Amino acid sequence: MIDLLILGLTALLLGLAAWTVVAREAFTAVVSFIAYGLLLTLAWVHLRGIDVALTEAAIGAGLTGALLINAAARLRSTEAPARAERPAAVSRWLAAGVSTCVTLALSLCVLALPDPAPTLAHEVAANIASTGVGNPITAVLLAFRAIDTLLETIVLLLVLIGVWSLTPDAYWGGRAGSRHDADPNGILAYTARVLPPIGIVVGMYIFWVGADHPGGKFQGATILAAMWLLVMMAALVEAPRISSTALRLGLIVGPLTFIVVGAAGVLIAGAFLAYPEGYAKPLIVLIELALMPSLTLILGLLLAGAPQQAVQT
Repeated sequence: MIDLLILGLTALLLGLAAWTVVAREAFTAVVSFIAYGLLLTLAWVHLRGIDVALTEAAIGAGLTGALLINAAARLRSTEAPARAERPAAVSRWLAAGVSTCVTLALSLCVLALPDPAPTLAHEVAANIASTGVGNPITAVLLAFRAIDTLLETIVLLLVLIGVWSLTPDAYWGGRAGSRHDADPNGILAYTARVLPPIGIVVGMYIFWVGADHPGGKFQGATILAAMWLLVMMAALVEAPRISSTALRLGLIVGPLTFIVVGAAGVLIAGAFLAYPEGYAKPLIVLIELALMPSLTLILGLLLAGAPQQAVQT
């Protein structure tokens, strides 16, 4: 019975992946992509990759899907002319051939891996005690490969700056995104009053248990950002002004704390992002506490988009 479920899940994944690629309308492709991400989450759960499953659900299908829906809505007006000018048959067959070759090459690479496949899991297991955390994913992301996590955070901040750079001059310094008008007694406003308290508790719990169990800052911040966006969409609160000093401090407090801890490691432990013996876990928790609000703001503002509201004087 379990084998049949796995085969069915695999067939659905392959079918959705193919449909996402061949779908002609952008919105259809995005919906297929989100469904694909949710099914991929179930696949990772079956493989016992709970941390990866949480990340896929929150960021892969959730955050990325929302960004793509926003992009598809903006591009909808351009789809009619695009459909009228279909690419030549040679171009379509060339694209299909290149895609097939890439797929075969990746498949051969996977099949060519030795058995057992090379892994550093035993090195992580042997040294995780020195970090003081129980979750090996957290140990890798904030101890053994902390520089990768730092760079990911900085890249997200740079992406937000890139989004803000698209702001028209008339709206510069204004509130992020467009103005939302919603019925104060409607279902959206009701949901925005009931759901956020639950979402905040769930998000904080996922963040806090990340040190020793599946979870972490990225997953928790995504949930908190979603609750923030829901309240803004219901017009219960206004989006922040991107010229706000408090907002900008909130955006940089996480990466800045990460860099300061890393620089202190050079002086105390002899290497950038090295932790003094016995202080690894407190410093990891400090970094995550500082990153949590920054990531929440960055993710929420990325989805809100560039300011489209004039500055009110």
